[in-house]
Amino acid sequence: MKSKNNNLFYIPLFVAVLLSSGVQAQQQLSLENAISLARSSNADILVSTLEVEKAKQQRVSSRSLLLPTVNATAAANHYFQLPAFFGFGETTEGGKIPYGRFGGKDQLAAAITAVQPLYSPQAYSTLRRSHLQETESEVNASNTQLQVLAAVKQTYLTILVLEQRIKLQQESIARNKRVLQDARSLFAQGKALRVDTLRAFTSVKNLEPALTQLLYAVETQTLRLKTYIGLDSLQQIELTDSLTVPAPETIPDEAAVYAAARQNNPEYKALSLREDIGRESVKVASGLRKPVVAAVAQYQVQSQTNHFEYGQAYYPTSSYVGLQVTVPLFAGFSNQAKVKQASYAQQQATLVRKHAEDELHAEVHDVIARSQESVERLKTTAVVRETAQASYTIIQYRYKNGIASRLELTDAELALSTAQANYLEAVYDYLTARIQLDKLMGVVL
Repeated sequence: MKSKNNNLFYIPLFVAVLLSSGVQAQQQLSLENAISLARSSNADILVSTLEVEKAKQQRVSSRSLLLPTVNATAAANHYFQLPAFFGFGETTEGGKIPYGRFGGKDQLAAAITAVQPLYSPQAYSTLRRSHLQETESEVNASNTQLQVLAAVKQTYLTILVLEQRIKLQQESIARNKRVLQDARSLFAQGKALRVDTLRAFTSVKNLEPALTQLLYAVETQTLRLKTYIGLDSLQQIELTDSLTVPAPETIPDEAAVYAAARQNNPEYKALSLREDIGRESVKVASGLRKPVVAAVAQYQVQSQTNHFEYGQAYYPTSSYVGLQVTVPLFAGFSNQAKVKQASYAQQQATLVRKHAEDELHAEVHDVIARSQESVERLKTTAVVRETAQASYTIIQYRYKNGIASRLELTDAELALSTAQANYLEAVYDYLTARIQLDKLMGVVL
């Protein structure tokens, strides 16, 4: 009997363990933690980091063009007939040149060859270009990080605003449900018309689809945030930061923002680097038409024998050092085409940079204008929200005392909901404008 009681005790414990194992722990996530996770786990940032490492290895490969190359070669051949050597004896009457065969049918040769470039115009340009490409990859990685962190902050802000909108929508529905309950009560007492009940019921039902839409929007933005910070889509998260409205900051003028964008924004730094890379690419292509001078050294061992008797053969050695000059004379017009191709690429990079700088003026003006507009709208909507709240409180009091009509209460509730939504939208636009302004100026978040 005691054993049976013990079994009954373990059953609910076992069920509790099963239930708890199926529930994934909810992770508390602040904006600072989200940015930290994005820095270490975001796929785009990791890819850009690997691109930097690839560029570093390319620079090592380019440096090798100035360093000596050492090759070891070996060959073992078996001749079924000895190699023929012409020129032995006098030419026969028929004009045929005599030849002879001598040596061993099994021949072995091994050599070590070293080549040290002394003058290679293409190598120097290639090294400078690889250095610029490495710098470009680092700048692109910084730009990727800037874009991702701005997206993380924007998504985090969007979720906070959506959650606040859900709260406001629920409060609006609750107010309208109370109105509906009062209308039904008064209609049952014969003190109100049926149309009042229908109007209140319609108001409640019109608000519910918007609430459903907001709930789905929160789910979508949450999944997007998980993707940015490298979390599993099934991981439950809870945002710990609250939506706060800082005091409006002084917005810098267009000249300051433009200068900061050109100096700090990695996207515009990369455009200048591409132009420099284009110039070096022209030099690399031009180097294909210039001579190359190298020092050459070789040490060689040879042997010949028959029947693979290498153990009893001689192994004479030979060695030499010298200079090797290679002058390109004609390569099927490919070198000229490569020079023109590199020149066109440089011109493209110059045009793209100039066009981007022209567009930057318009982008700076647009961001500053939206920032200033959002500040003014934030101030206005804050006053309107307080006014609407006070108006709703007064009309609600008057309605309870039978002074105001139900239509006045409905209008006041609608005005309050609209004012709250407009204020929340102004907050979102203001904070979004600040994020865009910081991103344009190259401020790392």
